[in-house]
Amino acid sequence: MRMFFGGRRGLVRGTFTKCKYVASAIAGRARGLCGAPNEDKAKEAFMTEYRYDPKSLCADEFINDGEILDSLAYADAHKNDVALCRRILDKARANLHPSADHGAVISHREASVLLACDDPQINQEIKELARQIKLAYYGNRIVLFAPLYLSNYCVNGCLYCPYHARNRAIPRKKLTQEEIRAEVIALQDMGHKRLAIEAGEDPKHNPIEYILESMETIYSIKHRNGAIRRVNVNIAATTVEEYRMLKEAEIGTYILFQETYNKKGYQELHPTGPKRDYNWHTEAMDRAMKGGIDDVGLGVLFGLQGYRYEFAGLIMHAEHLEAVHGVGPHTISVPRVKPAMDIDPNTFDNGIPDEVFEKIIALIRITVPYTGMIISTREGQQVREHALQYGVSQISGGSRTSVGGYNEPVRPHDTEQFDVSDQRTLDEVISWLMDNDHIPSFCTACYRAGRTGDRFMSFCKNGQILNYCHPNALMTLTEYLADYATPATKEKGLAMVKRELLKIPNERTRALTEQHVGEILAGTGNDFRF
Repeated sequence: MRMFFGGRRGLVRGTFTKCKYVASAIAGRARGLCGAPNEDKAKEAFMTEYRYDPKSLCADEFINDGEILDSLAYADAHKNDVALCRRILDKARANLHPSADHGAVISHREASVLLACDDPQINQEIKELARQIKLAYYGNRIVLFAPLYLSNYCVNGCLYCPYHARNRAIPRKKLTQEEIRAEVIALQDMGHKRLAIEAGEDPKHNPIEYILESMETIYSIKHRNGAIRRVNVNIAATTVEEYRMLKEAEIGTYILFQETYNKKGYQELHPTGPKRDYNWHTEAMDRAMKGGIDDVGLGVLFGLQGYRYEFAGLIMHAEHLEAVHGVGPHTISVPRVKPAMDIDPNTFDNGIPDEVFEKIIALIRITVPYTGMIISTREGQQVREHALQYGVSQISGGSRTSVGGYNEPVRPHDTEQFDVSDQRTLDEVISWLMDNDHIPSFCTACYRAGRTGDRFMSFCKNGQILNYCHPNALMTLTEYLADYATPATKEKGLAMVKRELLKIPNERTRALTEQHVGEILAGTGNDFRF
């Protein structure tokens, strides 16, 4: 049964679908509005029908299978309509002038039409518009971070991850606080200021108390001039109460990859373990925001299911967060399935070629212009170079995806979550970024100044974030050059800083930035920020 209903974008066709359970709360262990409830909630459960509703807190409504299928059918019917594609692109060009009264101005359905279009000229226009929008919002800065794997113990049976519980070949390891300290010192000695900590889902080995203690350890380490100033957290979906605990521990961004938005495919890929509960997982960002975490990061693992379905679901999730919380995703990650122990990407028949992958990145940038976009060392240098042009604003560098890998002289492979394609050192990555006229940035100022959630979005959508990020990027780059860079990288970087200082429009800000750069180089101060 289908109907039409009004919304922020006008009349949108919605589709009713069956939803297995309805619960009355998203807090605690009630497993989400549509997730499998506990025994008491099961007694209250009843069968009902749902329509697509981006303002709903039920995953089966805000990621509505029928709406996605209708959107893909609409895209197929109109993919050769070049005039329509161009009208959609013209509509998206409003994002060239950031403004608080809009975020994304094209819908998941319109974006799906552009993704389905194979007209060469339209595809070129998509990439060029994405490049321009990225510059309008983020300039030529690229934020750098590193993942830190704390534990590979996991009770789930995810078919695409080597940490799955049935993998008896992988050595299981959990870092002690002393081992975490050694890892963090190794990362600080590279020059990193921002980490994303990762751990498998295992209530026995990796309880929330372990994550909180690890965060406290990481923040406490001040080695030479080093410090980790922002800790992002990528752990399994949890309760509102535990999200509050993460907020109190000064989490940066809470990151949770959806893996796939196709519910049937999701359940097939997660045959065992708590992660099998699609609704509990998909509704996690709403619980995180209820717990006070206002920066959340989305992502799908491209290659598990059809990329067009995943793209539509990802955009719908961003639309949902905007509709309910007034704040879209702080970041969107775009990983692809890669080789790892016990994992062969060829097992999954939904792999996407580089050209399509780059188009997806460009369309995410066009459709969700304010979001930070992340690409990791899963991808090689050439793919990352193209991705930076079309939308990516954050990358990892010098990464090791094994538990305890940074403190080893040779990169270990036995506990890796995925094979690292870009194996360059952080210094090599920074030098490469500058060769391509990108400013490497280690800035964490917005997070520490309280510019998170709707405060960050109001700055970003107005284009005002550029007045903060550009000078902050130059000062944090100078910190790296003074303390960690090779001589060649330092020479190249100082020349870039000198050029880029002239681009700061406000004279007072420019003068202060120039003063702080001099103090950093003289060793009389650091950690300056606007």
